[in-house]
Amino acid sequence: MSKLHIKKDDNVIVIAGADKGKTGKVLKVLVKENRAIVEGVNMVSKSTKPSAKNPQGGIVKQEAPIHISNISLIDPKSGKATRISVKHEGKNVIRIAKKSGEEIK
Repeated sequence: MSKLHIKKDDNVIVIAGADKGKTGKVLKVLVKENRAIVEGVNMVSKSTKPSAKNPQGGIVKQEAPIHISNISLIDPKSGKATRISVKHEGKNVIRIAKKSGEEIK
């Protein structure tokens, strides 16, 4: 397993695939599969059985995981895709955008 450059609640942009150019917030990172679920990206239709939560059942649209290599962090200053560098300050790890030098929170 390798370290990932994406964390939950990061703002990312899709750089490859059918949803190229779309932006969204990372809802979940699947570390073992190198995938992430991004809000509003890679939507799929899933049929559901009737349940207490959804008594009608039917077809539900939901996000499917997208490979980590197809998404990139958004630079907080320019709003474009950026790579990151990692800086260690004691036990703290700080991620810095390569394009602007801004800290990514």
